Amino acid sequence: MYPSNIRERISNNELLLSTAMFSNEPHIVAAVYQTGPDWVWIDHEHAPWGTESVGMSCVMARQANVAAVIRVPWNNPGDIKKAYDVGAVGVMVPQVDNPEEVMEAIKYAKYPPIGERGIAPWFASSMGISGKDVTQKANEETILILQMESAEAYEKIDDILKIVDFEVLLVGPADLSASLGYIGQPQHPKVENVMVDVAQKIKGTGKALATTFGDVEQCKRWIGEGYRMMNVGSPLTFGTIGLKQTFAELREEFGP
Repeated sequence: MYPSNIRERISNNELLLSTAMFSNEPHIVAAVYQTGPDWVWIDHEHAPWGTESVGMSCVMARQANVAAVIRVPWNNPGDIKKAYDVGAVGVMVPQVDNPEEVMEAIKYAKYPPIGERGIAPWFASSMGISGKDVTQKANEETILILQMESAEAYEKIDDILKIVDFEVLLVGPADLSASLGYIGQPQHPKVENVMVDVAQKIKGTGKALATTFGDVEQCKRWIGEGYRMMNVGSPLTFGTIGLKQTFAELREEFGP
């Protein structure tokens, strides 16, 4: 689907569910999309593949009305623009700790006049659209997701949330717990207190709040706290049938 409607759905405060894409093999990719995610998390920070291997996964996502999100390895222009250029609707930038790094990510992710993203939308021909279509719509169509994963980022969260031109804040519970001194304890009360506080602070900003958990009860807990963009583990954990059922249960309980 082009253009993606994910921005409209964020503005409507819809529940937007994801899962982690664990393969770039087309038949597996198609099976994951058939479970009914609203977006998918394609990891390039830790996973052993690069942009050149996931372009078809991003195009297939658009065809299935799923928003592919590539988490890039780091906050740099090369990785960010290539992720969008192969068809990702969203780019997720890890370890964004302060307003200066937020502004850098925006500069790399947005076309002028907002940013300085270079123009070369490779995926356009695969979708039967022109490069001009992409360049004219990208700043309104794509999403930029910034990860809050450190004590430093939390200390500066008020200033970070004042910045426009990024659409989603994703709290990473694993790295956040480590930064706070509780490595491997994302359910530690001090970690949870930070997550609850961020959910309060983001209200009224127009930004979506996201996180990721592999346990369904934890997903429910944090959706209830206001984390309306939720990554639900991986199909490797749930299986495709189980994941489809989990998505249905979460939507029934927490609405569209």
